[in-house]
Amino acid sequence: MDNSKKRIAILGSTGSIGLNSLSVIEALGSPYQAVAASAHHQWQMLADQARRHHLKKVVLTDIAHLQDLQNALADTDTQVLGGPEHLVDLAADDTCDVLIVAVVGAAALPAVMAAAQAGKTLAVANKEALVVAGSLVMPLAQQHGTTIVPIDSEHSAILQAMHAGGADEVTRVIITCSGGPFRNADAAELAQASLADALNHPTWQMGPKISIDSATMMNKALEIVEARWLFSLDPDHIDVLIHPESIIHALVEFRDGSVIAQLSNPDMKLPIQYALTYPARLAGTTTPLNLHQLGSLNFEPPDLDRFPAIRLGYEVARRGGTAGAVLNGANEAAVDAFRAGKCTFTQITQLTEHCLQKVPWQEKPSLEQLLEADRLARAEIQRCLDNDVKFVHNPRSQKCPAGKTYS
Repeated sequence: MDNSKKRIAILGSTGSIGLNSLSVIEALGSPYQAVAASAHHQWQMLADQARRHHLKKVVLTDIAHLQDLQNALADTDTQVLGGPEHLVDLAADDTCDVLIVAVVGAAALPAVMAAAQAGKTLAVANKEALVVAGSLVMPLAQQHGTTIVPIDSEHSAILQAMHAGGADEVTRVIITCSGGPFRNADAAELAQASLADALNHPTWQMGPKISIDSATMMNKALEIVEARWLFSLDPDHIDVLIHPESIIHALVEFRDGSVIAQLSNPDMKLPIQYALTYPARLAGTTTPLNLHQLGSLNFEPPDLDRFPAIRLGYEVARRGGTAGAVLNGANEAAVDAFRAGKCTFTQITQLTEHCLQKVPWQEKPSLEQLLEADRLARAEIQRCLDNDVKFVHNPRSQKCPAGKTYS
């Protein structure tokens, strides 16, 4: 990253990552400056952000309140645009040097592709873009000299720990997870889990979709696939470990036997700031760890029978092709169905796995074919819901990387 250029655009500025990003930018001060932002429907918050940060451009993807936003900013110099297609314009705008991608779901993919082609620095909190199209985004970024820096805590931790050695010296990475609200729940409790239960995360304050992904551990599945692309890893060299305290965010094992861990209090401001200042480190607002007060750290393997989503992540990372698009699209549609009361909690993963088996797989897809796979997955979810398709639990091999068996 050119340290003289810190003009930052935020896709999804009204969500938790977006709000934290604006807070970090404000705390860092000059030369860091937010210049543009987008939101889906929270036009009033976006208008307040535009005034507070003197944004040059804002995009509201849900045009139902576009006129309200335009009226609210009529006395400012802020350019107001409406519609999801303008996310691409914002991403490619030459007045922006850094693009923070905090939009949930595959909707951010065209903007990510545009930013990669424009040679921006991409600070990515959105797992889905790389899960769906890592095979296209990473080569495009390499071709145009684009730096991709992860914002999510696990991949930021991997990036930080990897500085301890060369990429060819890494033998394994370990992604941690808190275990979510159902870490100790049995099968019967999972089958009866409510939306309120799934949203009650024990550690992180997050949006509803990612909170539900954490509850099913589908977020770990997505992170396995994302890590495979970001760091060019063999999926068999990626492990998942439950760590309830959420203090160690990831570990990297090197061929000499050394294991380097990144530790910090669970605060998203730290990985956001690291992405903006990378590779430098500046003073920040995150409270340092007090290990004496913490006392102990605990670890346990995930139960892939109760949380089969993790197994799907390994399968998709190994298969590649359109599998990531199907995994992501199906999961998004199933999570929407659960939030609407149209399926149970455990059916989220069952429906997603069904789509991976049902939707035709292509090995080397184009962007259009990836988007079509996404569409077919969502359509298959809807077909299953319309026809009240039932799924019989059928435990499969629980074999995980490095010869480990999780039970």
